[in-house]
Amino acid sequence: MVGAHSRRRPRERTRMPPSTSVSASRKHLRRLGSLAGLTAALALPGLTRAADVRSDVEARIKAAPKGRPRLFFDKAAEAPLRRKIEGDPLLAKAFASVTAAADGMMDDAPVDRGRQIGRRLLGESRKCLERVIHLAFAYRMTGERKYLDRATKELGAAAAFPDWNPSHFLDVAEMTAALAIGYDWLFDALGADARAAVREAIVEKGLKPSLKVRGGWSTGTNNWNQVCHGGMTLGALALLEEEPDLASQILARALDGLPHAMAEYKPDGAYPEGPGYWEYGTTYNVVLIAALESVLGTDFGLAGAEGFLRTPDYYLHMTGPTGLFFNYSDCGTGSGVSPAMAWFAARRKDPSLLWIETKRLHELVAQPGRSGGRFLPLLIVWSAPVADVRPPSALAWSGRGTTPVASFRSGWDETASFVAVKAGSPSASHAHMDIGQFVMDADGVRWAEDLGAQNYHSLESQGIGLWDRKQSGDRWTVFRLNTKSHNTLVVNGQDQRVEGRAPMVKTVADGPMPRAVVDMAPVYKGQLAAALRGVGLRADRSVLVQDEIRAADAKATVRWGMVTRAEVKIDGAAATLTRGGKTLALRVLEPAGAALKIYPTDPPPSTHDAPNPGTRMVGFETALEPGAAARLAVWLAPGGAAAPPPLEPLASW
Repeated sequence: MVGAHSRRRPRERTRMPPSTSVSASRKHLRRLGSLAGLTAALALPGLTRAADVRSDVEARIKAAPKGRPRLFFDKAAEAPLRRKIEGDPLLAKAFASVTAAADGMMDDAPVDRGRQIGRRLLGESRKCLERVIHLAFAYRMTGERKYLDRATKELGAAAAFPDWNPSHFLDVAEMTAALAIGYDWLFDALGADARAAVREAIVEKGLKPSLKVRGGWSTGTNNWNQVCHGGMTLGALALLEEEPDLASQILARALDGLPHAMAEYKPDGAYPEGPGYWEYGTTYNVVLIAALESVLGTDFGLAGAEGFLRTPDYYLHMTGPTGLFFNYSDCGTGSGVSPAMAWFAARRKDPSLLWIETKRLHELVAQPGRSGGRFLPLLIVWSAPVADVRPPSALAWSGRGTTPVASFRSGWDETASFVAVKAGSPSASHAHMDIGQFVMDADGVRWAEDLGAQNYHSLESQGIGLWDRKQSGDRWTVFRLNTKSHNTLVVNGQDQRVEGRAPMVKTVADGPMPRAVVDMAPVYKGQLAAALRGVGLRADRSVLVQDEIRAADAKATVRWGMVTRAEVKIDGAAATLTRGGKTLALRVLEPAGAALKIYPTDPPPSTHDAPNPGTRMVGFETALEPGAAARLAVWLAPGGAAAPPPLEPLASW
């Protein structure tokens, strides 16, 4: 397969000026670059030159400019940042959203250790981070004392917690990030007692507990690695003068451990856990890199990791024209504004990466009181002016790696047609039994849906072993996570095989039908002898989903299904879907004589399942004798396109 295909149209590029986030006082450190030995070591799965890394980190700490603030932008960068805000109407509105949010926090009760939900204190940690960064940013930009006072109150409350729930270390990481930013940004304005309390809390409740971790998130490959190393890195950088030995230990460990997670971006930038966790993990990855650069003058080669600077293309192309994600795995459909995309756009000097983010930003500023996410102030810090952002040139994208995905669209307008499909394995982090899953947008409507994840606590509180991924594990008793709720094939009522790994064997970005083909046979081992799925977007904006299957040594009843929120009117092998005044024609082209029917998705089958109101599955079944082959072809035409396409074998796609 050829990865990261791009179907392009000509466009004019707009150059972006450099970010103001790192002042001239630190640029001399950036020019030093990273040690060649360290850069080479970072490419290895497990740093082998730990002594060199620690030595380099210690040297950087000694050479770092003294004084605060320094995380992300220093005192000298404040005036240019104010001018940037004043000179860009959209960024000015974003800043108004930040100050409005900060004003709305004034009368809120501070975070409370007693608000732990199940095994997680994460809600309180994130609340603290959002409050501190908004309040501290508002104070730095306006000088208004009320923001300082409220931030000090929040910092004091969090510092007084007996612990930050180290049994679920994400909670510790985000709380450490909150106090580190508050400590650094407000250092000169905080009283001596407040500084001491925050400093002690970062050390005793954040950094030191992290040293007890052996393996786990510190060398893992999922978002925990990025978030936890990100939070600890902020804590270490905030305390370079007070705790130089501890800081160097924490930073060297991050440089050792983070490459394990960053290897997941290889080779094209696709993120195995889906776009929702991309936003979480990648944002902290960017935060870590930007923090290192702003304080130590280098990212030690991290941003050069294979696939990393290509990953914003993944995030961009996993969002449909409706603004909804291709929400495979444990992912929701929606997102706020992504500050990380502003960082990538500036780094790559490619403002088209902000095409969707500017729309989200417009939506945010049009809704007073709506949260823009806890890192929204960093978007303002990292973003170049966003007044003239052009749409991307690529209309198709595919990425290899742990979870291969592909998406195709007819354009970047809100009524464009869009289809995306995934391969990979149910064994991947946060994965579902959803190989072959697709979603489709057209005319501003999402026609083919993914039900998405279910709230973790809602399942754990009922005794469901949500992370039991064995074939017979509790995880697969959850309707939204197993095969039966997804837009793929179900054979004899069985789920896909957890250990199977389905490759994307072909992607084509150009021509009359950009397309992708997935070999699903590995996840139907023992059920089907062969299973190929092709998904293509035709020039008339219609979508063709074509499966070529062959039964194993036993009879097989195969169900084809597609979840939708549309009203469905069935007429034999054809159906008309209606939603929001728009229509979609669904027609089964093969097998002959197929009879469409509705399969209920709400109420779901088990008491522990979340309801899925307004949804239904439209599909059909076909029976195969042992060893028999069949082709299943379904045509999806927005508005009722003219004639159905001729069918060709997937080998000819």
